[in-house]
Amino acid sequence: MAEQHRDTAGLDAWAAVADELEWHDPWTTLYTPKGRYGRWFDGGRFNLAVNCVDRHLRTRGSQPVILWEGEPGDRRELTYEQLHAEVVALAGSLRGLGVEAGDRVALHMGWLPETVVAMLACARIGAVVAILPTPLPAEALALRLQDFQPRVLFTQDGAWRHGTILPLKARADEALGAVGGVEHTVVVRRTGMDVAWYEGDRWLHDLVAEPRPSGPERDTTPAALDPEHPILAGHLANRRGQPVSILHGAANLAASSLAIHRYAVAEGGVFWCAGDVSWIGAQAHGVLGPLLAGTTTVMFEGMLDVPTRHRTWDIVSRYGVSTLVTTPTVIRLLRGWSQRPPDPETVATLRRVVMIAEPSGPELVKWLADEVGDGRITVGDGWGQVQLGGIVSVEPPLDPKSLPDPGFAIVADDGTELPDGQGGELVMRQPWAGTLRAMEGSGVDDVMRNYHWHREGVYSTYDVARRCQDGTLEFLGRMDEVVSISGQLVSLGEVRQVLLEHPFVVAAEVFERADARLGRSLAAAVELTEDVPADATAAGELLDTVRELLGGLARPRALAFIDRFGDQLTRSQLREALTLLLAGAGEEPAHLTWKQILAASVATKE
Repeated sequence: MAEQHRDTAGLDAWAAVADELEWHDPWTTLYTPKGRYGRWFDGGRFNLAVNCVDRHLRTRGSQPVILWEGEPGDRRELTYEQLHAEVVALAGSLRGLGVEAGDRVALHMGWLPETVVAMLACARIGAVVAILPTPLPAEALALRLQDFQPRVLFTQDGAWRHGTILPLKARADEALGAVGGVEHTVVVRRTGMDVAWYEGDRWLHDLVAEPRPSGPERDTTPAALDPEHPILAGHLANRRGQPVSILHGAANLAASSLAIHRYAVAEGGVFWCAGDVSWIGAQAHGVLGPLLAGTTTVMFEGMLDVPTRHRTWDIVSRYGVSTLVTTPTVIRLLRGWSQRPPDPETVATLRRVVMIAEPSGPELVKWLADEVGDGRITVGDGWGQVQLGGIVSVEPPLDPKSLPDPGFAIVADDGTELPDGQGGELVMRQPWAGTLRAMEGSGVDDVMRNYHWHREGVYSTYDVARRCQDGTLEFLGRMDEVVSISGQLVSLGEVRQVLLEHPFVVAAEVFERADARLGRSLAAAVELTEDVPADATAAGELLDTVRELLGGLARPRALAFIDRFGDQLTRSQLREALTLLLAGAGEEPAHLTWKQILAASVATKE
């Protein structure tokens, strides 16, 4: 692996963050520029769960740490003492099942307190966790499990989503039928629905209540781990059809999550990250950041329009939320659902909103600051990546002097820095503690060669941006075919490949478009075989195939049937023309001719 000679000046802010954490053995060297990732906190020994829970017991034991609300309206509150007891009990039970440091545990679960308990119990013993989205169909779930190879799978009997129950245990059973290596399935009783039971299945409540084995008590001692010991795994959108998973180190993720929470995001008081828990942004900033800072975090299980579209503001009011982190898509939905902003009394405690994962736009910032907050709310625009452990920058931050500097620069193709106002490739010249520690999967070589480390001495974000006159960055999009939909990365190439593999389809194109209702969504154009009618039945078949294989976010929200695809346009020109033609398209399939597409391409140039 080639050495990367990164600029290591100005890392004092990371030392200050690391000194806030509790170490089994203190680190001796903050950062060593070694290999692509560098080496952080050398000489130290660390445990993430201890830092999230144990170290707060003396001063915050009785303080609420989790304020949880289920979609049907049920509620739970856990203090730091209660969370500690549950984490310790589950850690001992997992060790009783034979789970050791370095073993892998998959969580096919939604936003439940048990999800956080499982995360931290695994961190306590050094097991690596991957949280897999609850909407994944069985086939897609099987592929994720095959890629991750867990010894233990946590799931639920069922999960509430938009007023219905997703049969998570049944889906997991179906997926496990195609995957080997999972020794135990631990099931949370959430909905009370009947589920099939097989050898190796265990109810979570029975597992932690089992009598201690004869002899010594189960070992619940927190493992003193290498600071870069992998603790969380995330799945990237496929690159050219090849899976890539990334691994985050325990102290690395702790340092970046705490720094961003304290100095960039949270105003203080009660915190809420409204995003899917399978998303690294929710894990780092909805769980780890608040817990590392010793604060209280809200967790909501369901969809924000159940039972009414006022649910978000009800939660803010009920729990006294002071900081809300979510995606611009969610904010657009909230704005569209209401004829007028919420009553001032409802959002009286709200002081800060940070939007991440997608470009926000000045209209959303103005609506939140002026109409919702009446000048009391500050609005932050956040940017980050799964590969970097979540959020890296927020504009404006809370305490820029204390926030570590990633050393952003905008460069041209030849690597020279571009002047303000000119768009180019965004790179980071300073090391970032939250950067992944390793990658796995058949697509790793492609990522190494073509994406983040193709420029010596810097990390390429593979995003396009420009620096404004006031020094802030404006993010203009991706350089590759990966787009952010509701905070989750989706590969355009992967969706296109699924469509091309369908026996109905001769040719296909997939692209991103602005959606007045959803903010951003995917659209597709396909040419069918001559014997298949271009009707709603064919459209439903194609879109259902994408959803079943890749999940709901990858399903195009608009579809056009085209008589043929010519070769007069580049892919970029074709997408621009299709975006123009399908700007107002709804769920019903559209019908276009190649002649119309050529005409639209001409119009986009005028």
